[in-house]
Amino acid sequence: MRIVKTVAEMQSVCRELRMKGSSLGFVPTMGALHEGHLSLVRRARSECDTVVASIFVNPLQFAPGEDFAKYPRTFETDRRSLEAERVDILFAPDAAEMYPNGSVTTVTVSEVGDRLDGASRLGHFTGVATVVAKLFHVVGPTRAYFGQKDAAQLAVLRQMVRDLNFDIELVGCAIVRDTDGLALSSRNRYLSAAEREQALVLHRTLLRMERMITEGERQSIKLAQTGLETLNAAGIHVDYLAIVDANTLLPVKSVETGTLVAVAAHVGSTRLIDNFLVARDFALSEV
Repeated sequence: MRIVKTVAEMQSVCRELRMKGSSLGFVPTMGALHEGHLSLVRRARSECDTVVASIFVNPLQFAPGEDFAKYPRTFETDRRSLEAERVDILFAPDAAEMYPNGSVTTVTVSEVGDRLDGASRLGHFTGVATVVAKLFHVVGPTRAYFGQKDAAQLAVLRQMVRDLNFDIELVGCAIVRDTDGLALSSRNRYLSAAEREQALVLHRTLLRMERMITEGERQSIKLAQTGLETLNAAGIHVDYLAIVDANTLLPVKSVETGTLVAVAAHVGSTRLIDNFLVARDFALSEV
């Protein structure tokens, strides 16, 4: 696996690969890799000639008071994991390389970027969109792979790709869970044993709402009420519990196939997210 640390070298390497006709699959990460990240790498490996990953803890997407300073940085472990998954190129720039002195340009995806996480983490999606746009320009991938756990991020990036005419296919990949159902996250390592047990309520709440939909409930207000009651009873501090259009992130009055049901909450001091998309066989339950 080749490790590249400068934008100029990365652009040169990727340009040469594209000129040879190689399709590039790109998995951008902030490191602290887990099985969820590696599932994206495997998907890219199965669909593309060359797999590129990046590790960059992006300061621009952390609001003041968030966990930028303590965000886990495990580069050597991550490097070995990517090597084992046969990643071809790892782009690992530092902050000065990505944001050199004098950089002032940012990318803001209005409206959709102001919803869900964008509403509670001011400036977060501007940071995400800016760094991903820069990475797309540096790598020039054929396809880029992101986890469905970050559903709001996917919606924002899809809007950005459309608006800025990136010739890139964004591939959303299924949430990967631990054996107890907790969605894998680099932040799970912050949880104490007791907090981890409490965090399981997020997935259980979503499962309960999903069962209600399967059994015929369609009204978002009733689904959300049940979900909030479950979370509050468990002592979970809810940031949002949203039932929205998966593309616009706007609230919907009733669910339909593809509706996004998403939750963000604090367990102790750790902010976690989880979600599900209403299944495509939704219409069958109405027959």
